[in-house]
Amino acid sequence: MSPAPPEPSAATGGRDPAPADPERLLRALELALQAEAAAGIDAVPVPAGRRQPRAGATQDAGAALAALQAAVAACTRCGLCRSRTHTVFGEGSAAPRLLFIGEGPGGEEDRTGRPFVGPAGRLLDRIIAAARLRREEVYIANIVKCRPPGNRTPTPDEVEACLPYLREQIRLLRPAVICTLGAPATRSILATAQGITRLRGQAFAFPEDPSIVVIPTYHPAYLLRAPERKRETWQDIQRVMRELDRARPDRDRA
Repeated sequence: MSPAPPEPSAATGGRDPAPADPERLLRALELALQAEAAAGIDAVPVPAGRRQPRAGATQDAGAALAALQAAVAACTRCGLCRSRTHTVFGEGSAAPRLLFIGEGPGGEEDRTGRPFVGPAGRLLDRIIAAARLRREEVYIANIVKCRPPGNRTPTPDEVEACLPYLREQIRLLRPAVICTLGAPATRSILATAQGITRLRGQAFAFPEDPSIVVIPTYHPAYLLRAPERKRETWQDIQRVMRELDRARPDRDRA
């Protein structure tokens, strides 16, 4: 789903100097990952001092997520249930360090029941690879679980009806960092009316769990229409990577 066009760009004084061309960096990282895979390297080591979540705790979170997904599939809290083909709950690791949150499903997502599988999803996959992660290592979700007709922006009532599901997903997933994609997702997660260009690339505490860092950036669908914003997005993803590097160790999952 395409987010609303962002407001005019704010000044970037005080930020790190712009890196090399982001398209070339993305491609270089993709080639490096392919070379590592060919050499038999299929994972990035966990930095010293970080604990992997316990296997049993991950299984418990997975079971709770499955139960929540079943509840979403049967949901009739708002009118979007009448026009959906499938609910789009989300997908990825049950113990992610990074959670991406978009606005809502588009046509391809409604057809398949999976998040970010169209052209914007393919660009998100490249962004994830640039962060030296794989799609199955992160989690991808949306603010609303059903496609609004015509890919319109969800109404406040629709968002309010669906937010409890997302809050529970976040509680179960317990990521170190949330990367919000676009203005609607950012406003819903941070409870703010500010525009995405004022918020992008900054680190905020998640209001419901201050140990989780929230970093907004542009929605991939917007980047397909405005490729000149990819440089700023790459800066934002670099910020995400730095926050992951210094994030608190994964907490034991009860």
